[in-house]
Amino acid sequence: MARRTRPQQPFAGWDKAEIDLTNARWRSGSRGIGDVQIAFVEGFIAMRNAGRPASRPLVFTPLEWRAFVVNTRHGEFDAGAARGAV
Repeated sequence: MARRTRPQQPFAGWDKAEIDLTNARWRSGSRGIGDVQIAFVEGFIAMRNAGRPASRPLVFTPLEWRAFVVNTRHGEFDAGAARGAV
């Protein structure tokens, strides 16, 4: 039986411009020991799952990225900080 999926829609409040990540230079977010890659593109920070590079990355403004990093260092992870994915 085939599974039906709905197209992914941005979260409410998503107001970032579409960012072209075609030529992004992805780097390991954890010195090569984790599953996260990040790229710096057009003043934004994109984060993706290294194990699934075709999946949609989360895109942060610099302020959102700082808040995300500070909170994760304190053991808190709030996916709402990203407000969606590009």
